[in-house]
Amino acid sequence: MSPAPSYRRGEEGTVAEKRAGDGRAAGAEGTAEIGRRVLRLRTERGFTQRQLAEPAYTAAYVSTLEAGKVRPSEVALRHLAERLGVTYEELVTGRSPQDATRLRAGLTDARRTLATGDTEDAAARFAALGAEADLLGFTDERAAALLGLGDCAMETGELTAARDHFEAAEKLLADEPLPRRVPAIRGRAVAHLLAGELRYSCYLLESAIDELNASGLHDPNALLLLYTAAIAPYMDMGAHARAVRAAELSLALAPSVDNPELVAQMHRGVARTLIAEGRTAEADASLAKAQELYEQLRLRTDLAHCHWMRGYVHAQDGDLERAESELRIARDMLASKRAALFMVQVEVELADVLRRRGRTAAAEALLRPLLARSGGSRDSGDSGSSGSSGDSGSSRDGQEAVELTAERGAVHAGGAHRLLGLIADERGDAEEAEEHYCAALSLLERTGAAGDLADLCRLLGDLLRREGRLEAAMDAYRTGLGHRAAPGTTTLGPAPAEPPLQGAR
Repeated sequence: MSPAPSYRRGEEGTVAEKRAGDGRAAGAEGTAEIGRRVLRLRTERGFTQRQLAEPAYTAAYVSTLEAGKVRPSEVALRHLAERLGVTYEELVTGRSPQDATRLRAGLTDARRTLATGDTEDAAARFAALGAEADLLGFTDERAAALLGLGDCAMETGELTAARDHFEAAEKLLADEPLPRRVPAIRGRAVAHLLAGELRYSCYLLESAIDELNASGLHDPNALLLLYTAAIAPYMDMGAHARAVRAAELSLALAPSVDNPELVAQMHRGVARTLIAEGRTAEADASLAKAQELYEQLRLRTDLAHCHWMRGYVHAQDGDLERAESELRIARDMLASKRAALFMVQVEVELADVLRRRGRTAAAEALLRPLLARSGGSRDSGDSGSSGSSGDSGSSRDGQEAVELTAERGAVHAGGAHRLLGLIADERGDAEEAEEHYCAALSLLERTGAAGDLADLCRLLGDLLRREGRLEAAMDAYRTGLGHRAAPGTTTLGPAPAEPPLQGAR
């Protein structure tokens, strides 16, 4: 009887060694799939089985491998990959390094499209790239595509879809270190913030900050993402001390971050705390720095947010003409980007400026379509009169109107009702004013926006007092005082742990 065939020349080619090498077999594709891949690559290159096998292996071994009857060791696969002119990973998985590079380049292009072009086009690109990454088994690229889809959905106001995409990305990266998962966590938090769920937004951000700092993972990029995102919900909840502290920590982290987009986000967030302290000149300077960075990066949506915030700064400072100009620029930029939810939020603030400038008809023309089906909005005889100045929102470029609701932009929906209540109050329509104030209170009570709630209670109390309903007015005032009792302390737990930074007092 002839001896058992030796698959590898010399002492290393014994059957016993081959079996021992089975435990080192690479790849999850399976023996048959690897065999078919070796056969295809060998045929494409015009090799015989002997030419591929030599000098380390025999033609019989290659034949058995191609038939799927032997599970190759890592050593054998590395030899075959070198002979075939491919990488070990490509031979084992079927994935080429060029595939990963191509996907990453496509994702970068999709990001640029999202920042400077059409959101729908960007979403289509992210979806196609994500599907391909999923097919090829590239987890990082699949997660990046999901993050992109989440950002697209957030810009168009599809907050449930955005949360789903961010959650899927976080699950894909579940085994990765926390800093890798922070962009997905931040995305979820911002989506909840836009939906008016301020407490849960803070919870997500503070939990991640705590985990990073408590475990010693003081990643500057990740921390800057979280702290800058936390400023907005802190401000809306009236937790000004925490907002200021988050801004201070952001400024201390900025020198350690080499990502200009993150630094620009930081400047934009810090401006909010400066506004709260009445330091409008410094706030405007901070926003100008962010704007310059975003212009360099051509991130149109974030640049629009800078114009938005600068408009708010000027409004707080009493410069209503400049405020209107900045807010109109922001609205037009967001309209061209089809960032519908952000655009209508800007329109609420623009309507406030128009009302303060005495153009109440134009303000109503902006506000009423935003609340068309949300209740508490009655038709007004002058609601459609906007003159020839374009105040009615004609810059929407044919976009489908987005309506602010409890689930989509609750804080700004409450703001729209508050403004309509003020307008009705000023023209002596107490019934409509009360209707709008109550609608605003209902929207804002679930958000935890303490400052806005206190202001609404004061307005409602003043209205009821003028109507002679003193007991109801006292109830409204007491409710407002409750919201202002201890800003930030009634809805938030202990502040999260802080990173060991110098200069962040």
